[in-house]
Amino acid sequence: MARETKKHVFFVDDEPGIRKVVARTLGRLGVEVTCFSRAVDCVEQLNVQACDLLITDLKMPGMDGIGLLSEAKRMAPWLSVLLVTGYGDVPVAVKAIQLGAADFIEKPLHKKSFLRKVKFILDQNNPVDPYTGKGLTRMELKVLKLIVAGKSNKEVARLLGRSVRTIEDHRNHIMRKLGVQNAVELVQRAIHMGLIELPPSQ
Repeated sequence: MARETKKHVFFVDDEPGIRKVVARTLGRLGVEVTCFSRAVDCVEQLNVQACDLLITDLKMPGMDGIGLLSEAKRMAPWLSVLLVTGYGDVPVAVKAIQLGAADFIEKPLHKKSFLRKVKFILDQNNPVDPYTGKGLTRMELKVLKLIVAGKSNKEVARLLGRSVRTIEDHRNHIMRKLGVQNAVELVQRAIHMGLIELPPSQ
């Protein structure tokens, strides 16, 4: 019998005390929590680790919460992102929503309302396919770029020195991970991820 996979939440905040409290609080939901002190470390992990919800502080040294939101949405357009701020900056909240944030919450975090909000977002993001939302491997990214460039499976296999069957398997995994059903949706996802540059409008 297959075991149920825990939801995985990434939390980013440069304050160790807050990371500890939030990790303990989220543990009440029975989710797995990975904490980061820097946004760049989170971005690196998004490439290799499945994530169901990203929660990030707004004000951080280096890449801030808005920067992380933009980068995360470029890499994984389907990923839900919750921004946390202690500044009550309404214009920033609006910008975050426009960039695709699922929600915006102010510090200090009230445990009950925080958990309610997180649970609601996780319940809304419940893919049927266990592959959906997982990051693409380096090889899958190479295959995706060649596919959206118009190359056939046979051409991709020749260029990458792999068998056609292997490329077909990669293509299947890519489509399942990106949650797409056909080539058109695959190209649209690749555009959102910044893998394809649209020609300038005339």
